[in-house]
Amino acid sequence: MIRFFTKPQNISGNTIKLSRDDCEHIRSLRLRPDELFTVCDEYGNDYICKLAAAGNGKTHDSHGVAQIIDKRDSQGEPSVKCTVYMAYSKGDRLDYAVQKSVELGAYDIVLFESRRCVAVPSNIPKKIERLQRISLETAKQAGRGIVPVVSDGGGFKDILNAIKPEEPSLLSTTTFPILFYEDESQLHLKYVLEIDLFSELNSYSLITGPEGGFDPSEISLTKTKGFAIVSLGTRILRSETAPVVALSAIMYHTGNL
Repeated sequence: MIRFFTKPQNISGNTIKLSRDDCEHIRSLRLRPDELFTVCDEYGNDYICKLAAAGNGKTHDSHGVAQIIDKRDSQGEPSVKCTVYMAYSKGDRLDYAVQKSVELGAYDIVLFESRRCVAVPSNIPKKIERLQRISLETAKQAGRGIVPVVSDGGGFKDILNAIKPEEPSLLSTTTFPILFYEDESQLHLKYVLEIDLFSELNSYSLITGPEGGFDPSEISLTKTKGFAIVSLGTRILRSETAPVVALSAIMYHTGNL
């Protein structure tokens, strides 16, 4: 079923005001008046609708109207909240990583600058805006109940401070912070996830590095914060592959795949 997102303030009684972009999409799809589609309020609520008024799309105030037929909980949201922190990378690698992370169920995505980043966008707000559009379109396709927010987290130290363990111990956190490091050889993700201590956690912070890998000084700082530093196996994964693999493993372990 075709899917759109809207803000709660656009929902009134049994109708929903559609954006001009959504109206243009509906017209391009040539939806019949009795054909159903879904509008989600970005809070996990799906509204099954049919078109009441298409709007002409010619003026800024011209909006279509959807008539609500039914309301139900979104089925596309996982039972765990995973924030994915990924380092900036060059080319279209971020596009891929963001798209696949949204498909897999990431709650939100935070980009950061690491010491060994090969490239950082010269215009970060413009890059974020582009990636947010990718998140929106992917959320529609994947049947998500929210549109994951893509944001700039600043530098590596900034994201560690943003995750904010209360004290340097995993036991004190409400989210499970994991940094994936290609040179870690002892602690594997499989073993970490099988520890009974973390079986009840429903929030994860997953950190993956840039093309050049993490700098040793960044790993030392992470250890002082009490994060788990974990291996994703003996093979070196590309910067756009690592967050997808890490998120897939979490989703599988928690029964969301």
